[in-house]
Amino acid sequence: MPSQPTFAPRSSSTVRLPRRGPLLDTKSHIVVVGAGAFGGWTALWLLRAGFKVTLVDAWGPGNSRASSGDETRVIRSTYGDNETYFNLNVRALELWREHQHRWNKSLFFNTGVLWFCYEEFPSMIEATEPFMTKHQLSYQYISVQDAAKLYPHIHTADLHHLVLDPYGGYLKAREGCQAVQEALVRGGGQYKTAFVKPQAIEGGRLGAIALSDGTQLEADAFVFACGPWLGQLFPEILNQTIICTKQEAYYLGVPASHTALFDTMPVWIDLDGQDFYYGIPGNAYRGFKVGVDKRGELFDPTHGERISHPEVLAKARAFMAHRFPALQNAPLVESRVCPYENSPDGNFILDTHPEADNCWFLGGGSGHGYKHGPALGELATEIITGKRDLENLFRIR
Repeated sequence: MPSQPTFAPRSSSTVRLPRRGPLLDTKSHIVVVGAGAFGGWTALWLLRAGFKVTLVDAWGPGNSRASSGDETRVIRSTYGDNETYFNLNVRALELWREHQHRWNKSLFFNTGVLWFCYEEFPSMIEATEPFMTKHQLSYQYISVQDAAKLYPHIHTADLHHLVLDPYGGYLKAREGCQAVQEALVRGGGQYKTAFVKPQAIEGGRLGAIALSDGTQLEADAFVFACGPWLGQLFPEILNQTIICTKQEAYYLGVPASHTALFDTMPVWIDLDGQDFYYGIPGNAYRGFKVGVDKRGELFDPTHGERISHPEVLAKARAFMAHRFPALQNAPLVESRVCPYENSPDGNFILDTHPEADNCWFLGGGSGHGYKHGPALGELATEIITGKRDLENLFRIR
């Protein structure tokens, strides 16, 4: 989802830096730490490139502690004037469709994404328009009068208009991570469940990681894509770069009289500029999901309790009662906590350890990373294996 401090990560230049890291041959063994959206897809693409790959995760793909857990994630191309992320998402959409067909598993639901716009020309939407046109995509602009007919359950009187991106929707998050891990194992990759600790760097290289089962795992290269744990594993490098915050999502019980209206509507995003609420309609019969994208309090992803903050929940319920009047007295049927792995500017991180050229960092999802998983994993594989140079936008700053 959009990230609150930098709702649309800033535009990047097209400058690419010389690649870092050793050149690898297909006999090389690469260990990927973290089976979330970034790590799982990168491991799968590395395996397809011919490498020996071991994927390691402390609690398993899509687990409840992870940033890639929970049931669903939004997928949207709208990124303001940032063409890098727009293009990455276009490729991700293509890959999500391709893989769900390959695996015969529904992971992408093309419900569209409905934006609630308070201004006549919201920059988030307008700045993306040229990219939509370039790719022969188009938004649908909806007046509040037409919206009242199309979506009678949505209060629109305080909006200027609505915009529908018909190409987006939502993804199955937990199930997607598990599908990637299963594909990796079917393809000959190895998977281990263990917490890891990097060993000493010697001669400009990381030679091994220690596992929580008491063993060590040696490899020619390592990719650490472990989300909010990145800063904990490499505090001297990333402690101030990766900040974990507590983000809450709630599932409200829809009145039986409104089930059809709510379950069939698009994903929605509210551009109020304050709390950044978004929502996903009935999926897997969990209820009507509303997420709070405004940055929460600092959070420990290992030991933090997944309990809702009363004030955050109260504000979300007040907003929902305003925007969706039928939900004024809707019961809270489930709640989740998602740890955001925030980078300082909301941009992803793909770079090497400054003292070990075979040790890669892949992270900085910042609340908008899941949807990019297959495309970012493909890109990361090309960079790690020397087929592309480093992207300046993704360097550690």
